[in-house]
Amino acid sequence: MVRRELFEECVSLLEKSGNEDAAFDTTCIFEDILEERHPLFSPLSQVPSDKERTIRSLAERRSEGYPLQYLLGKWEFFGYPFAVGEGVLIPRPDTEALCELAIEICRKEQLSSPRIMDLCSGSGCLAITLKKELPLAQVTAAELSEKALPFLKENIKLNDAQVELVQGDVTDPQLAAAHAGLDMIVSNPPYLTAEEMASLQTEVTHEPAMALDGGRDGLDFYRAIAKIWRSSLKEGGWICFEFGDKQHEDVGKILAENGFENITFRRDLAGIVRCAAAKRSGGPNNGKEGTC
Repeated sequence: MVRRELFEECVSLLEKSGNEDAAFDTTCIFEDILEERHPLFSPLSQVPSDKERTIRSLAERRSEGYPLQYLLGKWEFFGYPFAVGEGVLIPRPDTEALCELAIEICRKEQLSSPRIMDLCSGSGCLAITLKKELPLAQVTAAELSEKALPFLKENIKLNDAQVELVQGDVTDPQLAAAHAGLDMIVSNPPYLTAEEMASLQTEVTHEPAMALDGGRDGLDFYRAIAKIWRSSLKEGGWICFEFGDKQHEDVGKILAENGFENITFRRDLAGIVRCAAAKRSGGPNNGKEGTC
């Protein structure tokens, strides 16, 4: 079968399943299996039978709601490649806003070699990107999941990033105590509510629940991290969080209640208030909020 016919067949299959990005997903599959950047530039080229079977198989799985990123085994974040698969959260464009905010703060504050801790690191997309963009930074990635750790290790190697890896529970005070003197903490912790966890989209159900479930109101990790890790930051050090839609006010209150000030918010490309940055103050209950 020629490429154009197979492509149209796969797109039709995905469209029938309700996939709104059928052409894009099919293109990604073609690029991966045919190992060409623009496979449809040769629409009448024959697809080898073994690759045709593989493409059909991947399109079928995608039509059943299996994540495209897991099918491909890799995904891009901030222009860098990341290995992904079952057991690790898929890097999303939303998180790039958090990355940009952290980089902006380090440059504005003239932190030439900041000590940065990435909590709930998952694939390592935040820690690795920060190390690549801030080469002199000392970056540590903390992750608990036994399933996510192999991906984190692989991505550190894949991107040739000198990132220290620590396995541990970010809600453990001993872990926080072992990492004092930080200039910055970044975290994209689990933030889905119990209600949201009960009504996940099909493809999201394939991602690890422990990377999604933020407790009844989705804020368990924000409360724990703001309280436990505050003393791990230098006075004047920064904490940067990602969170879900409409959670910014609650996250801002949690930060203020735990002795953070200069609280600012950042929107993602969709216009949703997606992340916050705050500075450790000299004492509790003196936080001031702003927007950016």
